[in-house]
Amino acid sequence: MNNYSLLNHNTFGIEARAARFLEYTSEEELLQLIAGNQITSPCLHIGAGSNLLFIGDYKGTILHSRIEDIDLIHENETEIQVRVGAGVVWDKFVETCVRNRWHGTENLSLIPGEVGAAAVQNIGAYGAEVKDVIAAVETIDIAGNKRTYTNAECAYAYRSSIFKNPQMKTVFITHVVFRLYKHPHYCLSYGSLREEVEKRGKIDLDTIRQTVIAIRENKLPDPKILGNAGSFFMNPIVEREKFNELILQYPNLPHYDVDSEHVKIPAGWLIEQCGWKGKSLGPAAVYSKQALVIVNKGGAKGEDIVSLSNAVRADVQQRFGIDIHPEVNFICTPEGSTQQ
Repeated sequence: MNNYSLLNHNTFGIEARAARFLEYTSEEELLQLIAGNQITSPCLHIGAGSNLLFIGDYKGTILHSRIEDIDLIHENETEIQVRVGAGVVWDKFVETCVRNRWHGTENLSLIPGEVGAAAVQNIGAYGAEVKDVIAAVETIDIAGNKRTYTNAECAYAYRSSIFKNPQMKTVFITHVVFRLYKHPHYCLSYGSLREEVEKRGKIDLDTIRQTVIAIRENKLPDPKILGNAGSFFMNPIVEREKFNELILQYPNLPHYDVDSEHVKIPAGWLIEQCGWKGKSLGPAAVYSKQALVIVNKGGAKGEDIVSLSNAVRADVQQRFGIDIHPEVNFICTPEGSTQQ
């Protein structure tokens, strides 16, 4: 489809258009699109658009996977492996895991997006990251070559992977293979998660999922009502020397030890200290319940969200000497690009 509206393909609710939009439901269909030279340049492969901010129209091809199979491919006494299509809605997969008593994804309940994008972004929440349960990632590149990346080859780090590198933009994820546990493998050490779970009764997969969903719904806006992409900024990781300076000025500074040399500081706390919580700049605002979230109050363009995020970053830098980086990907057509 040409001149295609992307309004329903980004959770910020930004109106933008793609010169060309293509969907496929199988690896075979993707290979046919490649063989038929249907994918014009530049191209961008998206999931549900839950981590994207369109700065303007995209003058190229937007690709979207509708590969939605979930197949159990291996099982032993302690583990299973599940091969999941990139187009599967992430939380539906988590729901499937919990229903089947497959342990490992429950802390990641209600994170928006799709499975393929989750593997790109290395989504995480409440002390868990998706890299911890990914065994392999299957791909097809723009030349039609298939390749499977092991977990180690994915080079996972905090909200990062090899798939975020510019040279990987024409490598398309088709399936993700997850290694999950058949017996309890809970991760409840983050914040007050264990306490909140225990309030609901015994610790099991259902209770953990229900607790995580309740926490997220309480502090994060529904993008169907108020456009947003969840956490807008990554939590900064600073040198311990820098942290020691800050803790003298701010004794109540929340933090999490990463290792002996680094400390993670909640970006939401830094933003709130700068007075941005609930504050607007035009049609964009910092969410009143969670300073880590930027929302579209209605009619905002990509540039409005960028302007607000830049203002927030500048204030945090000025006050704390810390540069907070967006977790959201800013999307615009590369300069000098042409359509084939």
